[in-house]
Amino acid sequence: MTRMKSTRNLVFTALCIALGLLLPTVFHAFGGGSQFLPMHLPVLLCGFLCGWPWGAVCGLLTPLLSSLLTQMPPLFPTAPAMMLELCTYGILTGIFYRRLRWNVYLSLLAAMLGGRIVSGLANTVLMGMSGAPYGFEMFLTTSFVTALPGIIIQIVVIPLLVLALQKSGFLRRD
Repeated sequence: MTRMKSTRNLVFTALCIALGLLLPTVFHAFGGGSQFLPMHLPVLLCGFLCGWPWGAVCGLLTPLLSSLLTQMPPLFPTAPAMMLELCTYGILTGIFYRRLRWNVYLSLLAAMLGGRIVSGLANTVLMGMSGAPYGFEMFLTTSFVTALPGIIIQIVVIPLLVLALQKSGFLRRD
């Protein structure tokens, strides 16, 4: 049973990484990548469905592979900050939902807030290294104001998907 579960998690994580590469390309074609945060959706979902280690891997690999394959996000300084942010999403959704057994909404909101805090800290360091200005106002603007449409999509879509997958029997909190 454990081997089958590991295989399922590996396959689902690979699917989430693939979606994390495809969705931004589609959204950017219509000019909505940075506002709609399409790469975040599969990573958040992976943490909920597979747990924190798989969510962490998905969160680290997706922005890196996207940067290497499509140059979105730029390899430096954006990709490392996104890798840390999305890794945090994958870890926190897995821990809050699967380990601590929080409900899906509380787990999602706490993970989204935690990921944005990590993003702000990472951007402060990485932007500072590249000589670009990055302060608290820019953090609030990029993480909350510009990203508001994506935040709303995450709050609506992720719980619906998690609850539907749970109801179908695909998702069980072990």
